[in-house]
Amino acid sequence: MSPETTTDPATLALTGMLPAVLIGAAALAFVVSLLLLKLYRRAVLRSMNERGSGGSPPSPEPTGTPPEATLTVEQFAINKETVASGDALREALTAPWRAALIYAGAGAAFAAIMTGAWLLATRDATLSATKLLLLFWTYFWPAALTANLVAGSTRAARIQVFLAYFAVMLAVIVWALARNPQMGWHELPVFWLITNGPPTVLAYAFLARPIRAVGPLVLSFMFLAGIGSQLALPWGGMDDIRMHAAVEAGSMLGLGGVEIFWAVLGLGFAAFGVLGWILLKWLGARYRRKRFSDQSLTLDSIWLLFAVYHGIGLVFQDPVWIASGLVAYAGYKIAALAGNARPRGRQQSAPRSLLLLRVFSLGKRSEQLFDAIRAHWLRLGSISMIAGPDLVTTNVEPHEFLDFVSGRLSRQFVRDDADLERRVAAMDLGPDPGGRYRVNEFFCHADTWQATMRRLAKESSAVLMDLRSFTPSNQGCLYELGRLLDAVDLSRVVFVTDATTDARFLEDALLRLWQTIAADSPNRRHATPVARLLQVGRISPAALRTLLGSLLVPLTTKG
Repeated sequence: MSPETTTDPATLALTGMLPAVLIGAAALAFVVSLLLLKLYRRAVLRSMNERGSGGSPPSPEPTGTPPEATLTVEQFAINKETVASGDALREALTAPWRAALIYAGAGAAFAAIMTGAWLLATRDATLSATKLLLLFWTYFWPAALTANLVAGSTRAARIQVFLAYFAVMLAVIVWALARNPQMGWHELPVFWLITNGPPTVLAYAFLARPIRAVGPLVLSFMFLAGIGSQLALPWGGMDDIRMHAAVEAGSMLGLGGVEIFWAVLGLGFAAFGVLGWILLKWLGARYRRKRFSDQSLTLDSIWLLFAVYHGIGLVFQDPVWIASGLVAYAGYKIAALAGNARPRGRQQSAPRSLLLLRVFSLGKRSEQLFDAIRAHWLRLGSISMIAGPDLVTTNVEPHEFLDFVSGRLSRQFVRDDADLERRVAAMDLGPDPGGRYRVNEFFCHADTWQATMRRLAKESSAVLMDLRSFTPSNQGCLYELGRLLDAVDLSRVVFVTDATTDARFLEDALLRLWQTIAADSPNRRHATPVARLLQVGRISPAALRTLLGSLLVPLTTKG
C-alpha cells in the first residue's frame, strides 16, 4: 500500500525536519519532565516539613466518657453481598465507559477523515470495502489508547480493550488475505506498524506513568522550541546579509563555525521557547477557568500527535496533505465536544465528595489505587486529599506545575487557619466540560495538615483511608484515625488493608481510640458501630466494584 512519492524541497523539509523535531521533542520531554518532577517533589517535601505562619496545633485527645456501644472491627472480603448495587454504583462503573464510547465516536470521525485523505492523496483506483475497513481500523488505533486512559482503571480492563482492537484487526487482515491470495501475509501488519508504531512509541514516551501529569505540557513547549531551532538556520542563511551578520556577531564573541551553528540553533530554540511559555500560560489560565480538564489535555495531545504523524505520511504525495492530519484532528475535537456536552438529565443535584487518606509510604500501590478510584469517582463528584510523597507527582495540575516553574510554589501551601478556610471555600466542586470532576489537593506545612485533615473530613461525603503497610510507626495515621472516629460517621468510612497491614495493631488502636471519642461524635448514636476494613491486594475489577460499592452505601441509602 505504498504510493508513488515526490522529493521536492518542501516535501523533504516536512518529512525530514518535522519528524526529527517531533522525535527530539518527545525524547526531551521525557528527560526534562523527569528532572522537573524530581525537583518539584523535592520542593514540595521541603515545604511540607516547614512550619506555616500560625497554623493551629493538633487538637488534643478527647477525654470524654467511653461510649455505651462497643465498636466492632469488621474485616470484609471482595464481592460481599451486602455491598450496594444501586444507581450510584452503576453510574460510577459505567460512566467512564460511556465517556470512552464518546471518544471512540470522535476517533471514528478522525479515522474516517484520514481514510478519505489517504484515498484522495494516493488516487487509489482499487477501492474496495476491505481496503476501506483496513484503513479505517488502522487510523482508529488511538481510540484504544484513549479508552484505556479514560476507563481502563484495572490491568484486566486495559488488556481487554487491546485484545478487542487487535481481534478486529486480525479479522480484517484474514479477510483481506482471503480476498487477495497474492498478498504476502506480512504486508498488512507491516503497514499497520509503519502507520501507528512510531507515534505510539512517542505517545508512551510522554505518557509514561512517572511523567504523565506534566508530559503533554512539556512536549508542547519542546515541540515549539524545536521548530524554532530548525527554522533559525534556513532563516539566517536566506540571504548574504543575515549570514554575514551572524558570522560577524559570532566572531566578535570569539566563536568558530561550529559554535556559531549551535548558537543560531540555540537562539531559535529560545525565541520559540518564549512562544511555548506563552502557550503554557494560556493553557494554565484556561484550565483555571474550567475550559478543559486535565484528561482532555492528555487526550488532545495523543490525537494531535497521531494527526501530525499521519499528515507527514501523506506529504510525499503533495506538501499540502500535511494539513490532512490537522483536519482529522479538528473532526475528532468537534465530535468529542459535541459528545461531551453534558445532558441536563444526567446532571446530579448533589455531587459526591471523597476524602482520600493513606499511608504515605505506599509508593506505586498508592498510584494504582488512586488511578482506579479516580477514573470512576470523578464521574460522581470531586476527590480531596492532602499532598504527600506518594502521589505528589501523580496529580500535578497545570497551574500548580506552572507556579513551580515560575518559582511561586509556596503560594499553593496552606499557611494558617484563615488561609485554610479560604481554600476550602474556593474548592472546585463543579464538573469540567464533559462532566468529570476534579481532584482538590491541599499542600500543607508540618503544622497545618492536622487542621486541614479535620476540615476536609467534615466536608466530605465519604472517606477512604488506605492503611496498607500501616504499622505503629505511622503516627500521622493514628491521629487521622482518632479524628475520623470523633467527627465522621463510620458508615461513611472504609479502611483498606492487605497482608502488609499490622492488623492486630490497627484493631487495638481503633478500640483504644474508640474509648476516648468526642462527646459530640456522630458515632455515639450507633447502637452497633462498625469499622469496615476491606482487604485489597491486587486492584481487580471485583475489588474495585466492592470498594466503590462500600463507599457508596450511605450515599445510596440516604437518597
